[in-house]
Amino acid sequence: MLREAFHKIEANYRNDHYGLYDYVRAVMSKIVPLDHFYIGFFHGANRVRYPYGYDSGVYTDPASHTYGPHGQAAWLMKHRQTYRMQYDKGAALNAGVASGDTSRASADAVTTPLFRRGGDDRSAVFGMMSMQSYQSSTFDDNSVRAFEWLADLVARVLTKESDDLDALRRLPADVDGAPPLVTADHIVEFLSSRVADVRQQAQDALAAPDTGSMRESLQRIVNDCQQLQSDLVELTLNVDNGPEERFRSLTAAEQGVAVLLSSDIRNEQIAGELGISLHTVKTHVRNILAKYKMSGRGAVAEDVRKHLAR
Repeated sequence: MLREAFHKIEANYRNDHYGLYDYVRAVMSKIVPLDHFYIGFFHGANRVRYPYGYDSGVYTDPASHTYGPHGQAAWLMKHRQTYRMQYDKGAALNAGVASGDTSRASADAVTTPLFRRGGDDRSAVFGMMSMQSYQSSTFDDNSVRAFEWLADLVARVLTKESDDLDALRRLPADVDGAPPLVTADHIVEFLSSRVADVRQQAQDALAAPDTGSMRESLQRIVNDCQQLQSDLVELTLNVDNGPEERFRSLTAAEQGVAVLLSSDIRNEQIAGELGISLHTVKTHVRNILAKYKMSGRGAVAEDVRKHLAR
C-alpha cells in the first residue's frame, strides 16, 4: 500500500498540496482507523498555520495559532522526534490549542515532525503531521512507522518545491522568471481569481437542469472552497517574514524604543515617553540599527511598521 502511495504521489500530487494531504489521509485511514488528521507548518517565531484538517470525515477550517512552551508544537521543536500520547499521557497534546471536535478529547494521538534537510546534512523542523483517535490504544508501532514514512514523503515533496523556488529567487532581480516574495497584492490577485472560478461554478449550478446535477455542482463548489482555503493559508507562509524576525531579535527595551521609532519621533521625545535618559535611547537606537543592518532610522521605522501591521 505504501509503495503504491509513493508512485501515486510522484505521478499525481506534485504542486497539488491539498490533493497530497487528502490522499495521504486516505492512505493512512486504510492502514488504521483515525478520527482526526491535520497538517501544520511553523511560521515566524511562535506561530503554526494549519492549512488542512479532517475530523470524523468532515473538513475543518484552516487556522493559525501561536504556541507556548508546553504544548505539542514546542515538544516537537525541542525533541525533534515523533510525539506519542503514551509518552506523557497526553500532557503536551492537551497543553496546546485544541483542534478538531473540541467537545471530544483524543484518546490516542501521534504527531510527527516534518524535516527540511540542508546541504550540510543538518535538518530543521518546518511542520508537523498528526493523526488522532477518540478510542484508546488505536495506534500500534507498525501504524506509527507507516505514518512516519508518509510524513517523510510529504516533507520531501514540499522541500523539493521550496528548494526549486529558492533557487529561482536567487537569480538576479532583472532575470525573467525570478519569482518575487509574496505580497498582499499577490494574495489579493490569487484570491480574486479563485473566487471568480467559484462564482462561475455557482452560476452553472443555478442553471442545472435537475436536482441531481445541482447537487453535483454544489459538491464541486464545496470541494473547491476547501482547496481554496487550504491554498490561501499556505500562500501566507511565503509572505516575507523578515520584519517579524528582525523585531524579535531585539531585547524588550530595544523593542520599546523601536515601536516609538516607527512613529518617526526624535530621540528626545522617545526618552520622555519611556522615562529614560537620552544617552540610553541613543545606545538602544545604535544597537537596533546594528541588528537590523540598515543604514538609517527611516528604513528601520518602515520595517517595524510592517511588523506591527501584521
